[in-house]
Amino acid sequence: MIVTGASSGIGRALAERAARAGWRVFAVGRRAERLEELKRAGSGATGAIATSATDVREAGAPARIVRDALGSFGRIDVVVNNAGTVASGPISLQSDEALREQLATHVIAPLALVREALGELRRNRGQIVFVGSGVARIPVSGLGAYPPAKAAVRSMARIARNELRPFGIAVTYTDPGAVATEFMTRAGFSGPPGWIGASPHEVARRILHAIERRKSVVNAIPWQTAVVALGELFPALTDLVLTHAPQVVGTKVAGPPKDVKPPGQTRQLPEFARKLEPLPEPPTLQPKQQPLSPFEAALEPIAYRMRRSNLSATFVSSLLLPGAELEVGDVALSWAGMPNKHERELTHQVLEALADAGFLARLDQDRYSVVRPYQ
Repeated sequence: MIVTGASSGIGRALAERAARAGWRVFAVGRRAERLEELKRAGSGATGAIATSATDVREAGAPARIVRDALGSFGRIDVVVNNAGTVASGPISLQSDEALREQLATHVIAPLALVREALGELRRNRGQIVFVGSGVARIPVSGLGAYPPAKAAVRSMARIARNELRPFGIAVTYTDPGAVATEFMTRAGFSGPPGWIGASPHEVARRILHAIERRKSVVNAIPWQTAVVALGELFPALTDLVLTHAPQVVGTKVAGPPKDVKPPGQTRQLPEFARKLEPLPEPPTLQPKQQPLSPFEAALEPIAYRMRRSNLSATFVSSLLLPGAELEVGDVALSWAGMPNKHERELTHQVLEALADAGFLARLDQDRYSVVRPYQ
């Protein structure tokens, strides 16, 4: 199984889960250090993980990925096109480079990867997975070309399904819903609220289930898909809500810009912001914030939900004792007393985030061991 965008979020969760289920996974991502962490995390799995630090948009990258995957495992049965990128700002003011980057990542590179792997997929009656988004059906402002790129993904998945069915190749389109990963926060957005954001591991579980059953469509969070379908019926009302409450879908700009210069220097605004009028400079500039520690960065995507649930980062850090074993139910009981379903799920998300960041090693679905104590 080839999985692109495997250095974080859904891609990493899928690679780990597939390896534990016995798959041999060729994990592709841009961050080599994250891929090394992934390989170590999968070292005890019944399957195997090989990695490639590659930008799928690079010239020749799809052919190289297929060649290296065959070199590692000798065959290709599934291609999961999960790599994604977003450029914040109005679509009408996006630079040519930003537009090309988003369309290349979501449309051109996946199709090129499918083309390069087609011989293997035909030989093995394989499967292709395209990861879409709810914004393919309800366009959201402020995400640049990301919504139209995902609309193209939804369309090309359907076309590819019809074209490749005679060759025994299954094509799956996945709508993952709003997922609590670093994808949106890296672009400067708040990300989905805690009560909406789904765990990437739950989405990965549903994708793997769909692969094993060769499903055509996966709606990872069914209630969100139902809301999107309802929103399509009332576009004017939906646009009004999204315009005045962008935090509902996580596109509210998160805090002050991160490129603030020290006093006496001019702050360089993003290109799209420089084209908007008026653009008054604030009377005072705040000093640059200290970078987050690895522990803080691991919990940042779910920090809002932790605050809402009164789960303190201090308590979480106290769990990271050398050699300690943590079980989801025990940890939830320690901070919530009699935990309900949501508190237990939050506990699971916290432990998964720490495992993704290398603080914990997964023993099974609900048990972890501390491999990197808090300092």
